[in-house]
Amino acid sequence: MVSFLKSLFGGGKREGAEGGAEAPAGEAVEYKGFRIRPAPYAAGGQYQTAGLIEKDFPEGTKTHRFVRADKHASKDDATAFSLSKAQQIIDEQGDRVFGL
Repeated sequence: MVSFLKSLFGGGKREGAEGGAEAPAGEAVEYKGFRIRPAPYAAGGQYQTAGLIEKDFPEGTKTHRFVRADKHASKDDATAFSLSKAQQIIDEQGDRVFGL
């Protein structure tokens, strides 16, 4: 259970598309003053929905990492879904996503 929680919240290592460490976040996409970096990773022969949401504040950049249960057959599909999922998170939570 602990290893599951670590992997869910960024404490564990995830397999990347080539079987190495977690895949790096992709190119940033601007959305409503936030930056979204899709970061799907290989999991069980598919790609897991994941990414980073970033925003600059006077005290520095804040980052929120998200992972969702959705899996996709291709990395491109997972990347597109990760972007739309991040947009949904931003629309629903705004700055609260950073615990503000």
